[in-house]
Amino acid sequence: MQELPYLENAWLLLEGAYIAGFGLMSEEPPTAKVSRLIDAAGRLVLPAFVDSHTHLVFAASREEEFSMRIRGISYAEIALRGGGILNSAKRLKEASEDALFESAMQRIQEVIAHGTGAIEIKSGYGLDMEGELKMLRVIRRIREVNLLPVRATFLAAHAYPQEYLHRKEAYIRYVIDEILPRVAGEGLAEYIDVFCEQGFFGVPETEQILEAGAKRGLKAKIHANQLHISGGVQVGVKHNALSVDHLECMGEAEIEALKNSNTIPTLLPGAAFFLGMHYQPARALIDAGLPVCLASDYNPGSCPSGNMPFLSTLACTQMKMTPEEAINAMTINGAAALEWSNDLGTIARGKKANLIMTRPMDNIAMIPYDFGNNPVEKTIIGGQVV
Repeated sequence: MQELPYLENAWLLLEGAYIAGFGLMSEEPPTAKVSRLIDAAGRLVLPAFVDSHTHLVFAASREEEFSMRIRGISYAEIALRGGGILNSAKRLKEASEDALFESAMQRIQEVIAHGTGAIEIKSGYGLDMEGELKMLRVIRRIREVNLLPVRATFLAAHAYPQEYLHRKEAYIRYVIDEILPRVAGEGLAEYIDVFCEQGFFGVPETEQILEAGAKRGLKAKIHANQLHISGGVQVGVKHNALSVDHLECMGEAEIEALKNSNTIPTLLPGAAFFLGMHYQPARALIDAGLPVCLASDYNPGSCPSGNMPFLSTLACTQMKMTPEEAINAMTINGAAALEWSNDLGTIARGKKANLIMTRPMDNIAMIPYDFGNNPVEKTIIGGQVV
């Protein structure tokens, strides 16, 4: 992860939506063949960021809970008072599909401006048939606009609705027997996710849901070990999850489980920052040879930001990752966490022309160093400046 190959004083040729070639300016660049030239002198050109974990479709912000936490009320206590995920679920019920789509598209434009060129978006604020399908149909509409590549994840197992708090098995059966067949039948999601955590969904419940999803063709991604060592890492590995995400609470057993798997550890330091929690053990994971991924966790409660350059600052300052490791974690490893390795995440011939051109800067360390300023001058997606 510390290796970030680059060419200095180079040219890059795009044809349509794809990368056609690159080389040094000392060789003869193919300027005679092109219809448009972009002068990138003094700038860096990178693969666009791939954000592999977001909850970007939501009805309203939750700044009142932010104020509650400042006054010392815990995230868990806020949830018990009807806040947290249940708060977002209540507001989502009141929002129209069109309103959800319009607000989500504003957020999409914002993250593109900060260099995101591909994204995953989860459901999980519906918590019933109507709400979950509404969210996933909004995600499909975002995909159909074709501004950037989008993956969809079904996350009805995000929390228990109020009416099921004392009938948890009944809710799991509702998700598996009623909502999941509709989601799969309409082709609304590639992945299925579970919040595997104490007080939410334990290992047996997580296994039930993942097995049901696999039978419907949905691959696993897991919210794991955010608040406790929950067994989420091991259950994710057992079910060949593409990624286990959060990982604030990790031990040697969890690292060993990941070392013997194809599951990618995905760290969400934006949530740790915003909630005032301890950060994920990035150095221990990387030093164990694991391909760490960084994603935003953009959501209204615990990380109301999809700013990937700021994520690189957190990775370097709080988790002691190098700038090269942070960029790899947000590009090539983010692509791997969404099964896009063949299309995105690096600059290579035949890959999608999803790129960032920075403001003038001398080296990659400026991206995490110069936090608070957007390093991105242009985002190019599918060969087009967005």
